[in-house]
Amino acid sequence: MLKALRTFLLCACVGGILPVGLAHGEDAENLPPYKMLRSLQRIQDSIVLGDHSAVEMQRFMLSAIDKRLHEADVKVFDDPRNVDAALIYVMSGGNPETLSYLVSRDISGNFDTRITDALGHYLGGKGGLVVEQLSKAIPEYKNAKIGPYLNLVLGNAMAQQDPKASLKYYDWARLVAPGTNIEEAALRRSLALTARLKDVDKGFSYSLSYARRFLTSPYASQFADIFVDLAVTNYSDKTESKLQEILSFMDAPRQREVYLRIARRSAIAGMATLTRLATERAEALSAESDAQPEALASLYSGLVGVPSDGILKAVKDINAIPDDKLSPRDRELRKAAQAVAAEVLRMPTAESLTQATAPNIEPDIAVKENDGSIGSGDSPFADPKAAKIEKPPEAKAEKQVASSEPADPAFDAFLNAGRSKLDEIDSLLKGEAQ
Repeated sequence: MLKALRTFLLCACVGGILPVGLAHGEDAENLPPYKMLRSLQRIQDSIVLGDHSAVEMQRFMLSAIDKRLHEADVKVFDDPRNVDAALIYVMSGGNPETLSYLVSRDISGNFDTRITDALGHYLGGKGGLVVEQLSKAIPEYKNAKIGPYLNLVLGNAMAQQDPKASLKYYDWARLVAPGTNIEEAALRRSLALTARLKDVDKGFSYSLSYARRFLTSPYASQFADIFVDLAVTNYSDKTESKLQEILSFMDAPRQREVYLRIARRSAIAGMATLTRLATERAEALSAESDAQPEALASLYSGLVGVPSDGILKAVKDINAIPDDKLSPRDRELRKAAQAVAAEVLRMPTAESLTQATAPNIEPDIAVKENDGSIGSGDSPFADPKAAKIEKPPEAKAEKQVASSEPADPAFDAFLNAGRSKLDEIDSLLKGEAQ
């Protein structure tokens, strides 16, 4: 324990997060949990504000606090600040079993059993069981240190059954904990709920708040995915100005990444105008040396040309894109476009003139769900530790993945659109044959 605390003190001094008590010569072995928690909170807030190097320090602090709580005398929790520290620790990624241990030793009634029982159910994956109990108890903790954490927990627990009520708890958590990891999480989850509720105005409002404060968060990629879905699904002349306002808070690489994601999403949805607009803007934001974004823009603009009278040029353009410039998801998307184009361009046969059923298109699919490779492989929104240059997989490996992994829903949607086009062609052929 002493060795671990010495390591913590060294790191803390370097990072400027030395607990207040130690700065005044307090014994490290007997440091109150609430003072240790302050350092954890500061670390977690710095992470969502862009200091990704603090992730390892966060793990260390969680471990150090866990040991301190286990070794603390029961009298330590006569101080309500230490009780709050234990509860916040658990709600901040700590060990749930530690809370059970502390409650089992609580002979003085320092822990509110309504709160501990609710957290036990929530952390055990039974969030639906905590709603009624926590809803009744939470007003008493409105101005307490644990208040914003409880609001965030209750918002999460109610998200499925009552998303509108959930948004109110998220809003309160943001109001009383501005600039913290609590606000970041509440904003991100609020955006997801408004997208689900199709509340466009509120969704763009949350997006603007997130873009102004937390673009450097390691969770910003999740925000980007939801924001792109909201923007594409509800795109119009009215939302164009809001889109531009939100993107104005991003640097050029992030704007380019968002436009590439919009281009991919709209290309799959068959929204030709938006696809071309997004690809043009992505290309304008790319430097001459950025070959990969340019290749992706060509792919997405080519996709929307496949079902049109410009199919020959579209096929030529997407075939010219080198494999090493595309992620695995985008290589499979190109396969789908090539398969659809091949069927559209196929010469009519006797079978097609007699209305034989068109063969199903079953290209080799090797797609991972939510693998983070939407858009460029080196995303400005990605966790820096996870960012890497992807190597083109061997054909044999792709076949093995195809047999075991589910297909990409967006990929299937593109194929279905292609099949619909083929059906229309067959109908025309039938009319000519008659």
